[in-house]
Amino acid sequence: MLYLRPYKKEDAKTIISWCGDETVFRKWTSDRYPSYPITEDDMNEKYFDCNGDCPEADNFYPMTACDESGIAGHFILRYVGGNPHILRIGFVIVDDKKRGCGYGKKMIQLAIEYAFRIAGARQVSIGVFENNKPAYNCYKAAGFHDVQPEKQEECELAGEKWRILELEINRNDYFSV
Repeated sequence: MLYLRPYKKEDAKTIISWCGDETVFRKWTSDRYPSYPITEDDMNEKYFDCNGDCPEADNFYPMTACDESGIAGHFILRYVGGNPHILRIGFVIVDDKKRGCGYGKKMIQLAIEYAFRIAGARQVSIGVFENNKPAYNCYKAAGFHDVQPEKQEECELAGEKWRILELEINRNDYFSV
């Protein structure tokens, strides 16, 4: 049984341990940290002292997914541009020992459920690097649909350009299933 709870500072040690190399780390954090590896203090400073780099106050909600054995996954929610009707999921990561077992899909479904039923969102969006097919397939399986942004976003990481694929799910579509 997977459930969500607010992120706690103590979670950082476990979450960071899932990033066995810089590629995994960058697929999780993009360019949000200047260097790899990071420490628990780095993660907690970004989350608690810097509001996840969100300019709007009260617009950064880190969550932890747990099962009977402990922490199984992590993600954040934030309102897009402060709009209370559009939530974005980010910083998605699952325990590397549990990847490929349905934890990611279940965690994302719980995040969507939370966004629509508790936060009152009308739309939820998520971005994924094109080179992260397992995450892309997970998001699609959880109900997200591809969208074509006005401008194709890219990130330069590890000397390469990583293209970002955009996905979303709307409240009406979610509840009509």
